[in-house]
Amino acid sequence: MRLSSIVSEALRNIAQGTSRAVLLALAVFVCSGLLGGYEMASVLALEKQAANRIQADADVKVIVGAPIDGAACDNLAISTWKQTNGSSSANGPSISGALRDGPQITPTSTPGRDVTSYEATPGLLHLLAEHATTTGRRNVDKANFVSVDATGIWVPTDLANDFGLSVGSRFETTSGITTVAGIYQWPNDGRDTRLAYAVITPVSASNGTFDECWARQWPVSNDTDRLLYSTAIITDGTEQGAAGITQLNKGFDSQYDALGSYLTRMTRWMPALGLMIGVLLGVLSVHRRRLEYAGALHSGQTKGAQLLELAVETWIWAGIGTLCAIIILFAAGYRLSIADSMAITITAIRTSVALFSGTTVAAICAGACIRESQLFRYFKKR
Repeated sequence: MRLSSIVSEALRNIAQGTSRAVLLALAVFVCSGLLGGYEMASVLALEKQAANRIQADADVKVIVGAPIDGAACDNLAISTWKQTNGSSSANGPSISGALRDGPQITPTSTPGRDVTSYEATPGLLHLLAEHATTTGRRNVDKANFVSVDATGIWVPTDLANDFGLSVGSRFETTSGITTVAGIYQWPNDGRDTRLAYAVITPVSASNGTFDECWARQWPVSNDTDRLLYSTAIITDGTEQGAAGITQLNKGFDSQYDALGSYLTRMTRWMPALGLMIGVLLGVLSVHRRRLEYAGALHSGQTKGAQLLELAVETWIWAGIGTLCAIIILFAAGYRLSIADSMAITITAIRTSVALFSGTTVAAICAGACIRESQLFRYFKKR
């Protein structure tokens, strides 16, 4: 038989309902959509969990207990930025900065009420800027690292609301008048509460030593601890040993492993399940027509032509069902994903692809097992 005749016969079988293409395509669509959707929901839940940790600064580690070199602390992130945007790659902190206690500040409007202050290096202001209502970002500096406004103080929203401050406002204290360069949010979600109601004064990273070094790295790596220890100033070989690493937000599990959670998720077996269901659908689609196929062989149709016709029919109804499921999964992934909709969608459609592959291969293999000599037995069992 000519190829055009084979394809034409397959299309007629689909159009006349002989192959039950609509029912089978619907079965493929439902199975692909449900299994792929379950996989997507599982990965979306993991993505949301990771996003909540990042938003709550659970990925920020702090070294305490030793004098800190402010310049070395700030340079952890700057070096990483240069390497990842240059010729080499690096797995280091995206933000790092040093912090130390500052003098108590007494606003002139509330002479009997002191406000705690801290001195921070420019690197730490980047962390505050991520939570800022208005950040006052400036241009890129000579190191090609985006800088924030360090010409004035930074205050949390609660303090700004109490004193009626906004970016550019003048904050009058008993020790002088300063300008508000930024306002940041510091919610009570388990993170260190010291900055929830305090004035942050930017200082040069080379202006003395600091009490703490903060570093944000995602995904979290043990390399962060090693880098943080490198910012401690060693005197008589004792300070670095006394230093310790803590988590900025202790409301989250410090042993959280994003990659491990993804690799051990319950739905990682969905493609295998989809493959098995596809095999079942493929075998059933041929089994119900085995008398027809044996009769066609008895009438003179070659085995090769029959298998090609069967494959064309299966590709059409299985392909339509799979394509519809993939379109819906793409739309759902684009709509629901927080960060990387493409990666999540590709993970989900693996199940649909596996189901389609299992259906087509199983249908062809089942068709290959049908023989003309089995016609009479099939007729008796009809």
